[in-house]
Amino acid sequence: MAGKEVFEEKMDVDARSGLEAKTDMLRIGNISLILDSYNDIFSDFDPRPVTEKALSDDFLKECKRASFDKHVDSEIELRILVPKKKRKIAEELKIRKRLQMHFSRHYHMSNKELHDIKRDGIGWFLIGGILIMIAVLIQEYEGFLFKFLLVLFEPAGWFTIWTGLEKIFFDVKEKHPEHEFYTKMSKAKIYFLSY
Repeated sequence: MAGKEVFEEKMDVDARSGLEAKTDMLRIGNISLILDSYNDIFSDFDPRPVTEKALSDDFLKECKRASFDKHVDSEIELRILVPKKKRKIAEELKIRKRLQMHFSRHYHMSNKELHDIKRDGIGWFLIGGILIMIAVLIQEYEGFLFKFLLVLFEPAGWFTIWTGLEKIFFDVKEKHPEHEFYTKMSKAKIYFLSY
């Protein structure tokens, strides 16, 4: 009878540790993806070695979907689960480095793109302001040429101001999700685990 109690107690401990492992896999800041093989990470159309190969669109879409509710400030772990029989540590080191390079490169690219959009928006806004000021100054003068310039500069000024504001507020907002994704992933710790 004592053997049965020990066996049942061991089963209970094993069940709890399995539950704790599953809970750990799903905890906040974790992105866990189950793959059939390492090939699921990369594009099927790219024949280059793993260190240069393009990442699969499906893999990136799943990473984006899984990272959507994660906070930028939280520590994120990308856990890639691969069948135990197919794991190769040397390959995983190369893949981890390739993923980190990809995420870091795209983070810097999206960061620069956002900066350029903001800079262009401010430039358009300032040019519009100058055109409006010229239109205000021209109002004081009489003659066909000044009226023509007023008709030209006033709408041009408003157009460029609104274009600048559109770039600053709407274009930046449109690019923000991609930038946020690459910000999260560039800081993520990447692990390979067996299943």
